[in-house]
Amino acid sequence: MAVFAYRVARSDGSMIQGYLEGEGEAAVRAKLESQGLLVFTLHRRGATSTQAGRSWSFRGLPLGQFMIFNQELLALIKSGLPILRVWELLIDRAGHPGFRQVLRDVKEDIRSGASASDALAKHASYFTNLYVSTIKAGEQSGNLAEVLQRYVAYLKQMIELRQKMTKAISYPIFLIVIGVAVIGFLVAYVMPTFVSVYGETGKTLPWATQLLLQLVAQAEVWGVATIIGLGGSMLGIRTYYATSAGQLMIDQFILKLPLVGSIAVKHHTVQFTRTLGTILAGGTPLVEALQGARAAVSNRFISSILAGAVEEIRQGATLADALERCQVFPKLVIEMLSVGEETGSLEAMLRDVAEFYEADLDTRLGQLTIWMEPALLLVMGVVVGGIVIVMYLPVFQMAGAVGG
Repeated sequence: MAVFAYRVARSDGSMIQGYLEGEGEAAVRAKLESQGLLVFTLHRRGATSTQAGRSWSFRGLPLGQFMIFNQELLALIKSGLPILRVWELLIDRAGHPGFRQVLRDVKEDIRSGASASDALAKHASYFTNLYVSTIKAGEQSGNLAEVLQRYVAYLKQMIELRQKMTKAISYPIFLIVIGVAVIGFLVAYVMPTFVSVYGETGKTLPWATQLLLQLVAQAEVWGVATIIGLGGSMLGIRTYYATSAGQLMIDQFILKLPLVGSIAVKHHTVQFTRTLGTILAGGTPLVEALQGARAAVSNRFISSILAGAVEEIRQGATLADALERCQVFPKLVIEMLSVGEETGSLEAMLRDVAEFYEADLDTRLGQLTIWMEPALLLVMGVVVGGIVIVMYLPVFQMAGAVGG
């Protein structure tokens, strides 16, 4: 029989991990559920867990569409419609074919007597641990609408955060691509014309022009090989990043980069504190909430470090002390969370930390964009202008000779 690794929750919210033999995944899942356990992850030993998705990124559905789905679900629940009718309307409105089929399966499970959280937990590609825990907390408290409303607000904030990061990265890349395209056009189409003209004159060219022509000639020889090499290197890095070891190493390297590293730390601080505060506000115990928040951090290195903090808290350590020993988050975060724990206002303090660092991140990204734009434009202007001037030097010399 095959051996399956599982991660389940007891009725009191505590988490259990272990291994179990069985004929197949369905048989093992049924055995665990018959013991009153909620199955979060279940996969053959040595295989990749189906729950590897991040809480801010849904592999089967774009994050924006998932937020719209939750807004519709919230509106239908507030209207007081029967639960099966709610899912029928959601199925009719679903535009994504795969997601529509998943909603049909969820509806059938609910019809058979399962809770919504149990039904959703079976489809990890669309509904992550964080989302399932949110729905479960709403069911247990009897106030699903309020919990969903809090989760929708959380999604909006995470979407805004991701859009800010994307905008800050995409604009410099756009400028670089435009600059490379202009230089490529000059080298490929303009300079050959000058080369043929200068070759017919038979005159000695200025050393700067000769050097540029030699560089262009070498580029024609090695250009294809360079492009292939760069493409191969990028593909290799991407393939390596797809592995667990590669993700840990590259994510750790990013945190150590000048300027970029500090921005990345602030970004992941907002991810972590915003998610943890949202989960705790739903009434989830700290250990389980920290597990969900850890999964929400997109940096695998930070996520792996936080696993140690989870174990320390399970053994009785405070959140601030456990995070301080991780040596990942800024000192100010630790101090603020320590105050929040001492005063019994940890949820509010997590929200304050997230808002503080999000505002700081906005400022840093704005400054970075302001400085990078003129710097990139200056570099491109110098390169393009230098090429044009060097190519026209023989023309200037001939004009000077004629004038003399």
